[in-house]
Amino acid sequence: MNTTDELIATKDAASSAPPTDARNSADADGSGELICKLADTPDEIEQVHRLNYRTFVEEIPQHPPNPERRLVDKFHHENLYLVVKQRERVVGMMALRDKRPFSMDAKIPDLDRHMPPHNGVLEIRLLAVERDFRGRATFRMMMEQVFVLAKPRGWDLAIISATVRQLKLYKHLGFEPFGPLVGTGDAQFQPMFLRGSKAETVRFNLAKLPSAAPDLVPLIPGPVPVSPRVRAAMGNFPLWHRSEEFYKLLFSVRTELCRIASARHCQVVPGSGTLVNDMVSWQLRQLRRPGVVFVNGEFGSRIAGQARRAELDHQVVSAGWGRPFDRDEMLRAFDSLPSGGWVWGVHHETSTSILNPLDEWKELARDRGLRLCVDTISSMGNVPLSLDGVHLATAVSSKGLCSYPGLGVVFHHEPIAATPRGMPSYLDVGYWQASEGVAFTHSSNLVAALAASLGEQDFAERHARIAALSEWLCGELKSTPYDLLAPKEHACPAVITLVPHAGGNAWATGEALEKAGFLLSYRSAYLRDRNWIQISLMGLPDRETLAKLVTLLREGV
Repeated sequence: MNTTDELIATKDAASSAPPTDARNSADADGSGELICKLADTPDEIEQVHRLNYRTFVEEIPQHPPNPERRLVDKFHHENLYLVVKQRERVVGMMALRDKRPFSMDAKIPDLDRHMPPHNGVLEIRLLAVERDFRGRATFRMMMEQVFVLAKPRGWDLAIISATVRQLKLYKHLGFEPFGPLVGTGDAQFQPMFLRGSKAETVRFNLAKLPSAAPDLVPLIPGPVPVSPRVRAAMGNFPLWHRSEEFYKLLFSVRTELCRIASARHCQVVPGSGTLVNDMVSWQLRQLRRPGVVFVNGEFGSRIAGQARRAELDHQVVSAGWGRPFDRDEMLRAFDSLPSGGWVWGVHHETSTSILNPLDEWKELARDRGLRLCVDTISSMGNVPLSLDGVHLATAVSSKGLCSYPGLGVVFHHEPIAATPRGMPSYLDVGYWQASEGVAFTHSSNLVAALAASLGEQDFAERHARIAALSEWLCGELKSTPYDLLAPKEHACPAVITLVPHAGGNAWATGEALEKAGFLLSYRSAYLRDRNWIQISLMGLPDRETLAKLVTLLREGV
């Protein structure tokens, strides 16, 4: 066998004996160097089973969950396990096996027909790396060891089932796809092989991969971290938006959104929160009635601007940024409108953390025969709310609904007829309703991701967790050189706005926290101009993480 066709590690790897371990000082967090070795102790094998479970049950749902939270591979007794360790912790693994039938034989019955000529073939399976070590040296170290192990064993071809989310990486490294996709639903894989003759190319390409920057803890209002199931749904092959399957998927999402929000109807459209608020403004234009826009922050100002652009007959009622509305002034505003008029406001004014009085607005509007419209973009999914009786409301697929940005939602209390003229068709809620929710091209990937998120959320529990975290964190923040902008009785628990004490610089604090691994909201112009910084709890960070943040704030970062 020609040595150029072997999976060799380096030209100067003179010994044919497999190494005991390989080392790399470029560890993830400075708490110890990484070593790569064959697993050969009971503790290492047990950690393999645990990592296997976290990856292929909890992250990539190939197997059903079990109470032991460990997954023993069906070929366990024939596998060699390469592991990467930091101190005593296994942070990466892959399984190697050269005995037929392979796992892939069951997926591709004519497997031999797809493979190029070879002397010895190796199946690489169960590649798993802990989240905080991805994008670093782990994969490169394991592949280097595969090359070294290949020579004495006569392997000159390797086959893998590559997750479709990493196809670009595998192709870049030198792996070649063959055969159809295998797997189902959220766990789809592409069979690939690596020729021994490409070993040096792979090594070269691995060496060029950039090291990942330290992971930042996301404490911003969006995008929020998404779950493995949501990521897997996003990676599925796209559906035609006119297919029956897509109509069923979209209908299920719309039905669930209405259930969550206590609403009668909703339309889900590709676009942003600004888009769906524009849809509201154009629906209000058709009423030809006067209205009121309530403003006490950036996002109230934005909908006031949208009302102005739509040339709505309206007045603006303002309160100071970070202040609740005066009840007497609210009453005067509601009383100034004739029956059939409208009121529009933001429920959670994200720019200041104020939670405006939705239930009170609903009561005032109902008693006066007014149509209430509400932006719930930052409150939906983060606090309990009901849209029962609300004329129009807006939300988005990210933030509290915990999926990717890219979908807007318009809730409507009554059916809406399409408007044949005088309104852009994309902004016509009635046209979307008449089209069964698919007026134009839609993204099945975004809809599937949202469906996955809605399916795994317990919103009552989520609301309680956010409220408890916020109560605790606000107490801890009292010992830092920052004040809370929003009064407690009017604050939304999902976002906390901090005002530095005299001489403090929110922008500098935000930059320093980023370097320390915490991503807070401070770069928006409305925050920068007011010297504010925000902590969002929409991603449900744990208390231990937040305690580290508080310590940094106490110490001036």
